[in-house]
Amino acid sequence: MLELGREGEAAEPRDAATVLLLRDADDGFEVYLVRRHQKSGFMGGAHVFPGGTVDAADASIDVWRRTSGLESADARLRLGEELAEDRARALFVAAARETFEEAGVLLGLEGAAPSALRERANAGESFESLLAESGLNVAVGGLWPYARWITPEVERRRYDARFFLVRAPSGQRPAPDLFETTAGAWMRPRVALDAAAKGEILLPPPTLRTLENLSEEPDAQAALDRAQGRRPPLIAPRFLWVGQVPTIVLPGDPEHSVVETAVPGGTRISLIDGRWVSQDVDS
Repeated sequence: MLELGREGEAAEPRDAATVLLLRDADDGFEVYLVRRHQKSGFMGGAHVFPGGTVDAADASIDVWRRTSGLESADARLRLGEELAEDRARALFVAAARETFEEAGVLLGLEGAAPSALRERANAGESFESLLAESGLNVAVGGLWPYARWITPEVERRRYDARFFLVRAPSGQRPAPDLFETTAGAWMRPRVALDAAAKGEILLPPPTLRTLENLSEEPDAQAALDRAQGRRPPLIAPRFLWVGQVPTIVLPGDPEHSVVETAVPGGTRISLIDGRWVSQDVDS
């Protein structure tokens, strides 16, 4: 999962969007996870939230005209970042597009999304042209930034990933694309964490910590309220070896340049016996 050993200057992180689809469940809520293909060049075999990198077309004003629920000028404000307006728009479009491509869910649509459109999207057809041809708009107003994770400088592939929360539309059933992802499942955050602890699934550090934080929320609305009431925390981990153990160091750790803690939980996430484990600095 780690791709270390880069020489020279660190790679520039690519903008990316990750989406946490939420739905209510008895005594709590569930989040949708997909399993990345084992041969994937990034996070192969891991369980993650649907998402991917921002494409140049995501910044187009034409595709933005096929969205609803959020004014263009407000996209940057919601992210809490000093971004150009088209770049901010692109992150929301990418979130909606990746949710459709990887999970088969078209935000804002009542009822099942047309499977033929998804197949064409995954074959490389323009998201905007598919929406226009079908007379569909995609709702981005329900997307709320939850956190921002930037890949450590030592990795070959680096991403500046914004994590969004959104309620899953009623009447749509997520499903993996069977190309980049091989399986998908609704899981309570605590159930997913327990499965990872048993070695049944593999959770990368950002997914692990996000699920740990979500597990403290009583329901989906509480999680959404938290996202709406704060600026998304920025987590730019540093990689280091602690003895022979690969470790991700988060803001607030003595080995990190940022003194203030960004998110609740231990300030270190270590790869122990093939799984990532949250730890405190004294562990």
